[in-house]
This record gives sequence, C-alpha cells and structure tokens, in this order.
Amino acid sequence: MTAIHPFTELLDRDRRYKLEAYQFIREALSYAHDVMRMHEAPDPESEETRHITGQQLCEACRVYALEQYGFMAKLVLNRWGLNCTGDFGEIVYNLIEIEQMKKSESDRREDFDDAYDFDTAFEPQFSVASPDEV
Repeated sequence: MTAIHPFTELLDRDRRYKLEAYQFIREALSYAHDVMRMHEAPDPESEETRHITGQQLCEACRVYALEQYGFMAKLVLNRWGLNCTGDFGEIVYNLIEIEQMKKSESDRREDFDDAYDFDTAFEPQFSVASPDEV
C-alpha cells in the first residue's frame, strides 16, 4: 500500500485553500526571515531567533504579496482562498498539524486574527515627489 503524502491528505480534508496558498505562506515565512530579518534576537544560537510571531508573519505576507503581485495581490490571494489574516493562521496551523511548521509555547491561532484589513492592506502605496525633489 502506498502512503499518501500529508499535503495530499490536508488538501483533501480542508478544501478552503489551494496548494498555492500553502506555498505562499511558506515563501512569506522565508521572506520574513531572509529579507525582512524579523527573526533577529539577542542570542544568535537560540532556536527562538528563527521564530516570528503571527502578527509578524501577517505583515510579511502583506509586503511579500505586494512585492510579488503588485496591484493584483489581493485578487491573487483571494483566488487561493485567502480573504483575511485569519486565513493565514488557518494555513499555519494546518501546516503545524502535518508537521511542516513548528510553533512556540506562546503561539496562538488567534494571533493572526484581524492583523489588518484585507480590503485596504494590499493597495500599493505611492509617493509623489515634489518638483524640488526631482
């Protein structure tokens, strides 16, 4: 008998999110660590230095989505089933359940709820230079 990959079982069990949503969360986590440096802490040897909070991951998702998809960020995320920051938490906790992510003792699913408003968070920000700055 062939073993079914945990991701396949997860996608069958929870059909709210597309595979791309899970990939996006993992990429946003890497982005948070490698680009935004959100994991930095005083003790570089500690495992806690690799950990970021739910709020931090939500912000990394916002910035990463805007960088990757620009004006289309919200539309792309919505197509994958991501409609609010709470959905990021659902994805993370699904990944924890199948041992693809870890959580600390202080982490809670609710940490992801209402981090920001999806309707406005993915609007690209513009700044207009004054004639003196050009």
